[in-house]
Amino acid sequence: MLLIAGLASGQGKTTVVAALAAALRQRGRRVRVFKSGPDFIDPMVLERASGAPVFNLDDRMVGLAESRQRVAQAAAEADLVLIEGVMGLYDGPPSAADLARGLDVPVVVVIDAGSMAQTFGALVHGLAHYPGGREGDAPPLRLIGAIANRVGSAGHAQMLADSLLTPTDTPNAPQWLGHLPKSARTIPERHLGLASDAAAEIDQAISALAALVEDDLLARLQALPAWQPRAAWAEEAPPPPAPLLAGRCIAVARDAAFRFIYPANVDTLRALGAELVFFSPLADEPIPEAATALWLPGGYPELFAAELAQAPRWTASVRAFAQAGRPIWAECGGMMALADHLITVDGGRHPMAGVLPGEVRMQTRVAGLGVQTLARPAWGADVAPLRGHTFHYSVLETPVPPLTHAQRLRGGAGEALWQRGSLRCSYFHAYFASSPAVTAALFTLSENEF
Repeated sequence: MLLIAGLASGQGKTTVVAALAAALRQRGRRVRVFKSGPDFIDPMVLERASGAPVFNLDDRMVGLAESRQRVAQAAAEADLVLIEGVMGLYDGPPSAADLARGLDVPVVVVIDAGSMAQTFGALVHGLAHYPGGREGDAPPLRLIGAIANRVGSAGHAQMLADSLLTPTDTPNAPQWLGHLPKSARTIPERHLGLASDAAAEIDQAISALAALVEDDLLARLQALPAWQPRAAWAEEAPPPPAPLLAGRCIAVARDAAFRFIYPANVDTLRALGAELVFFSPLADEPIPEAATALWLPGGYPELFAAELAQAPRWTASVRAFAQAGRPIWAECGGMMALADHLITVDGGRHPMAGVLPGEVRMQTRVAGLGVQTLARPAWGADVAPLRGHTFHYSVLETPVPPLTHAQRLRGGAGEALWQRGSLRCSYFHAYFASSPAVTAALFTLSENEF
């Protein structure tokens, strides 16, 4: 098991992890991949590379106990487990280094070495011995090796490898593991990665990257000592949730416009006893008739605003669903699609479903970012708050007053939660596993009960 970290963002972590996962898979090895932090986009790419769902890990939104349980289960099922870090190794909190210490996992750092030589070694050794970020009795970070990205030639690779050399009596020094060449294809980023017509391009890029991974790099990875979970972690496993959603059928929007769905959220709803049915508003599909509740996850509706504006069956069905008083939970992009209008950055004004009075306006700067928690006094002090995160570039202008606000981890009001009839919505992306009881409330409680 390895955590693949970076010197900073943009070093090629996702490219390297996707290449390694696909190369191992092509050789018949069982590989599982995780993503550090609350990101939605990278896991979609890594799922295509590994052939298995990619769950998120961190010590704030997911929680360290659940993160440990997930990696322990994966380690029992796979030949190699890869965890992609977030930002730079020590950037946070929480940082990739924090997660590596919490999971007791060794680290391999990826560095874009396209414009450096011996400095590569200085950076790797500096990261390995950096004293910052360690708190209390946390174990020391084990940075065991480095992978260079965007390497120009075999000679360049040799210079980089030589820069890591240390006296033979230096214990636990980071080792040269290998490289990817500068000519390697890159993974399509952000918006492009969500488009259905980009799937073939992503798969081609992953296949090309896998072909560049040398056998000796894979051999070095697979020769690493086996990772074992600590015995005490078994005591942290929570009991299965009560079937609070038994007999409920939840319709879930899932298409290129609504793709921000944590695999853990799907698992949680099913563990609560719910039946899930998926449909596509973008394809103008109505909400399935069997649905007793509706979940509209986030995504990029602004990229498909014109198509959604021309989806009469979807629009009529969600209006009727709301008028019938059936519970709706809409988060971020899902909420945007329910407003009266969505105004894109080019000034285009697109009619949306009109379930939530007001309009959403896209802007070029970030309007909300960070992990937050949601709690209500009516739920009781013994009910765990619902954790989640926010990251959006739009603002909602609505006459509907907020019912409540999420709370930032460092204090202060976070994202608003609006309620109008049976609709509850927010820019807050909920992580359902953090509070099954609150999750069930989102899909069952009436307007007055919530």
